[in-house]
Parts: sequence; structure tokens; C-alpha cells
Amino acid sequence: MKDSPVSRKGQSGVMLLEALIAILIFAIGILGIVGLQGTAIKQVTDARYRSDAALLANQLIGQMWLTDRLSTTLDSQFTAAGTSNAKYTAWKTMVTSTLPVPDPSSQSPTVVVNHTAGAVGEGTVTITIFWLAPSEPSGTTPHQYVALAQIR
Repeated sequence: MKDSPVSRKGQSGVMLLEALIAILIFAIGILGIVGLQGTAIKQVTDARYRSDAALLANQLIGQMWLTDRLSTTLDSQFTAAGTSNAKYTAWKTMVTSTLPVPDPSSQSPTVVVNHTAGAVGEGTVTITIFWLAPSEPSGTTPHQYVALAQIR
């Protein structure tokens, strides 16, 4: 008994088609991994800026705890409107050198001391720090970190 010869005509190009489909699937996978890598880098950068802002706010709160904690003293030394605000000026310089502040004149870090006697929030300090990641286009809303502390 003779086996009939297998017809190659019906399978010509099948291997090439399989190879092209495999390359397409591989390319889609690689593009997905590249996209994930870009997103991961953006998230890590944002987390770094957020942790730097938290560290800077905590440094200023620590300095407030070391001084005379009268609200008038905190106002004069640690706010932009203070009369002898050398500590605020030094801290603001540190913030602008550490974080990419979008516009230092309009979005500089703010420190608000609530010194209304007998008020619910008496002795609270609110620190707000703004930054804009360098990869983001200008005109987008800047990120912000707000720290609230009770200084008494």
C-alpha cells in the first residue's frame, strides 16, 4: 500500500502567517510594558515630591515647637506677613530649591496660624505647599500638600 503524497499546496504560507501573528502579539505586549513603565516612573516621581513636601512641612512644624509657642510669635516668625520672618524666608527658600514650584510669586508655600483666643481651632497651624511636576504641561493645576498641626 502506498500512502498518498501530502499536498503542500494547501499549506503554503501558513508558517509565515503564524510567525507574523506571533510578532504582532509580542509587539503588543512590549508596548504595554513600555506604557506601564512610563506610568510607574510618573507615579514614583509624584510620590517623591509628596514625601519631600511632607518632610519640609514637618521641619517647619518642628521649628515652631522649638520656639516660644505664643501665636503672635508664630505669626511674626513663621508666616509671610510676619515682621521678623527670617525662619519663614529660609524655609521658603528650601521649599523652592527642593520642589519644582510652578510660580513662586503666586503659589508660594503658605503658613496660616489661627490665634483667635477661645476659638475651636486656636493654636492650629496650616501649611500648604504647591508643586508642579516637570513632566506636566504648564497651566495644569499644581499638586498641593496640606499639613495641619496643633501648636500650644
